[in-house]
Amino acid sequence: MKRIAIVPGTFDPITNGHIDLVERSLRIFDRVIVAAAPNPKKKPLFTLDERLDLIRHSTSHLKGVTAEAFDGLLVEYVSRAGGVAIVRGLRAVSDFEYELQMALMNRRLNTEVETVFMMPSEEYSYITSTIIKEVASFGGRIDGLVSGPVNAALLAKLAIK
Repeated sequence: MKRIAIVPGTFDPITNGHIDLVERSLRIFDRVIVAAAPNPKKKPLFTLDERLDLIRHSTSHLKGVTAEAFDGLLVEYVSRAGGVAIVRGLRAVSDFEYELQMALMNRRLNTEVETVFMMPSEEYSYITSTIIKEVASFGGRIDGLVSGPVNAALLAKLAIK
């Protein structure tokens, strides 16, 4: 039986920090699903389909990784997808409190699904999709922080030359 992990998020857009988390998850799990949520509260720059396309392009070099959309309760999606774990990245102590609360609620909803916390590689510890979008919107360089397809898509979306 293959161990499947779900790496959930909004991924607006996916960053090299997210990809690092996915790559390291593949050391533990046989298959990883990068699960993008619509999350209209965050007012995403990219549509859900655009985000899924960027995830697929950015992870195409990784065997055992797929991208899917989900809506509703994460633990229900994990069960439907045959997952055994949710993988979450913790960049700073400030992430921990919220992520702990979510992990405990998810465990209450489904005791069969574990949450695995991973620290980012140091070079990506400060990166968020929000920071990437903000820097790009002011014409700042984001190469090395996102994949080539994401960089191009951000420049096109923000109409930056």
